[in-house]
Amino acid sequence: MDVEIYQEDGVESGETAALDPTVFEIEPNDHIIWLDVKRIQAHQRQGTSKTKERGEVRGSGRKLYRQKGTGNARVGDAQSPIRRGGGRAHGARPRDYAHDLNQKEKRLARRSALSYKAANDNIQVIENFSLDRPDTRGLTDLFELLGVEGRDILLATAEVEREVYLSAQNLPDVNVQEVQSINTVDILDADVVLLQEGALDWLTDVLSTDEAVPA
Repeated sequence: MDVEIYQEDGVESGETAALDPTVFEIEPNDHIIWLDVKRIQAHQRQGTSKTKERGEVRGSGRKLYRQKGTGNARVGDAQSPIRRGGGRAHGARPRDYAHDLNQKEKRLARRSALSYKAANDNIQVIENFSLDRPDTRGLTDLFELLGVEGRDILLATAEVEREVYLSAQNLPDVNVQEVQSINTVDILDADVVLLQEGALDWLTDVLSTDEAVPA
């Protein structure tokens, strides 16, 4: 599959870029996508929730009154979970939610997500560009010329582009990241994936091989 390459002013360059079919035209694996999304979201959970159980709350451990003959319901100590001020039954405890996938599964998940975008013509390629200073207006004008304004955009840069990143800080529908940092969730959340030429080369070189890639 070939896609048009756009210049940094939004005008077609007259050249095309080939999307590697082993990266952008595979049969998507929905189960692997789900596993990778679950992995990414699990790594974002702190797992620090904690409640006090009956052995941790303040109060006497003696039985409040005798078992029979009072006319009241049977009751234990004041720390019982059914009493006000008592401990929490089966309360939250700090835990690690993280789980992992092997490298081949992570690559397959990203290739599957990219293949979904390519199948719907939601991948565009633009020449490598940098900004001398943050320029939000210039970035929005570029998106308008590309016909992607008003959509959720993932802009993958070939290298860390601080000025481009700062330019998008006030644009809630734009996610600017270095290509090595994008993951399956970033791809799926975007309506359109805008790749710099260098970013496309990196994805092609890394995702089409069996070499280890960053998580």
